[in-house]
Amino acid sequence: MNQKKYKDMDESLLKAVNIPIELYESTLGQYFIGYAYNLVFGEGTSAWARLYNPIKSGVILHVNVWTVTDVSDSAFRAQFWFNATPPESNVNYAPVTPTNLVIKPQPRAKVRLEYASNVDGNPTGGIKAFVRRAQPETTLVDTENGKIIIGEGGNFLVFLSNPETPELLSSGRVAFGWWEEKIKNNCKCND
Repeated sequence: MNQKKYKDMDESLLKAVNIPIELYESTLGQYFIGYAYNLVFGEGTSAWARLYNPIKSGVILHVNVWTVTDVSDSAFRAQFWFNATPPESNVNYAPVTPTNLVIKPQPRAKVRLEYASNVDGNPTGGIKAFVRRAQPETTLVDTENGKIIIGEGGNFLVFLSNPETPELLSSGRVAFGWWEEKIKNNCKCND
């Protein structure tokens, strides 16, 4: 094949590259990370951290990864809830950051990372989706690949407790990675 025919064929080929969805969302400035640290509980109390997608945020939350770290000397339980109401408490807000640090000005997350320590009671409503047991000085990690999808007004809550050793004081950390998909207005209204 001569060089001209090869060049014409090369220019007509469509180039395709497969990249992980997390990288794609990060290049768009839509991927964020954050963590709640020093979650203290025990002696009859619990703690929680959640990704909360506010009403009228204009985005759909896709949970990509979560981690739960047990930084205490005793095991504890981590319950994972969809759209539950946490026990009444003083809510704190953890800082979050976009993962694409090249974009200026930096994108701001619409989803909030909220947390509370030393709370009484259990989550209500919603769905308890799964439960994990954290061992001392270990980190649980799971990659959800965006398959946990939360709409406006919903949340993904991690609830920490130590029911087997309630007299002990425990502490942990919860971290999340997620992306935010803008809600498209598909209204075909007549103007």
